[in-house]
Parts: sequence; structure tokens; C-alpha cells
Amino acid sequence: MPASPTPRPPRPGVRAVTDAKALSAMANPFRARMMDALKVDGPSTASHLAQRTGQAVGSASHHLKVLAEAGLVEEAPELARDRRERWWRLVDAGTRWSRADFADDTAAVTAAHAAEALHVQRQFERVQQWNAQAPDVPEWDAASFATQNWLRLTPEELGQVAEEIVDVLMRWGNREVPDDGAEREPVLVFARGFPAQP
Repeated sequence: MPASPTPRPPRPGVRAVTDAKALSAMANPFRARMMDALKVDGPSTASHLAQRTGQAVGSASHHLKVLAEAGLVEEAPELARDRRERWWRLVDAGTRWSRADFADDTAAVTAAHAAEALHVQRQFERVQQWNAQAPDVPEWDAASFATQNWLRLTPEELGQVAEEIVDVLMRWGNREVPDDGAEREPVLVFARGFPAQP
């Protein structure tokens, strides 16, 4: 039986999710979109997040409470202009999890599968949306990319490839955005690597 690959070291600002509560909170489409909005826009109010994600303010407030109870978002009281205004921010810049970490917790494994399925579905839907609108923005169409490569790797080598790809994305994601007057749009980049057959 092959040895298990060495666990990846934690990254600064990236939370290793180890409980079913956080995974279950992320496995809801509105909550996942709200976390994405907080990542892209920064701290926001429930009303802004409701507008951004197409839901009622009361629903957004409920989802924020669930995310806060799971330790994924927190209040940012220093941003409030008065006692009634509540601002929220992500606790961590990103999250990661491994189903192997939950082998003894059936609820957590189920939640991990649900969260992963939601992420895959949302990635697919976003690709479809982009393909439909790409002809209308030729400069972005020319810059966008998709790649698919077949590699022969060990589990350890796949882990190394993952680390290198994440390093590049983290460097671009954490950079100081130049104050050069150029208009920048949120850009989604995702990659997956897993054993498969042609």
C-alpha cells in the first residue's frame, strides 16, 4: 500500500477547515457567493451583500450569522458609521480542506463532498456565463485562457505542482494593486489536478 502524501503546510491567511460546521456553512450557494463577494469587494454590509447576491436583506443577515457561527466571517465594527450599521469581513483570506482529514467523521465527509460539489457546479456555471458574453468584450476574450495538460506524477509530485500553482495565484492575489488609473475587473482563475484516464 503506498504511503500517504505529506500534508501540505498551512499558508498564511488560509484556513485549514477541520470541522463539519464550517464545511456545511460553505455548502450553501448564497453563503458561498457572499464569501466570494467579501473576497472581491472587501468588507460589506448585509444590504450590500444582499444586492450583490440577489437575495433579501433578512436572508443575507441570516446567512452572515451562519457564517459567523462557523468562524468564517466576523464583524468589522470600526467601519460602522453608527450603532445600527453592521459591516462584515472574511476571517481568513482563503480556505482549504482535505477529505482525508475527516475520515472518522461521516458528517464532515458528507459536508466536504457537498461543499466541493457546489464549488465545481459554480465554476462550471461561471465558465458557461463567460463563454456566452466573451464575444462582447474582445480585449478580455483575447486575454482569457483555458488549459488542460496530462502529466505523469506521484501523489507527492501532484502536491508540488499544486503548491507552485497556488504560489503564483497567491502572489498575484496578494499584490499591491498599482495606482495607475487602469480599470481592473475581478478575474476568476481555477485549476484542478487529479488522477484520470483519457
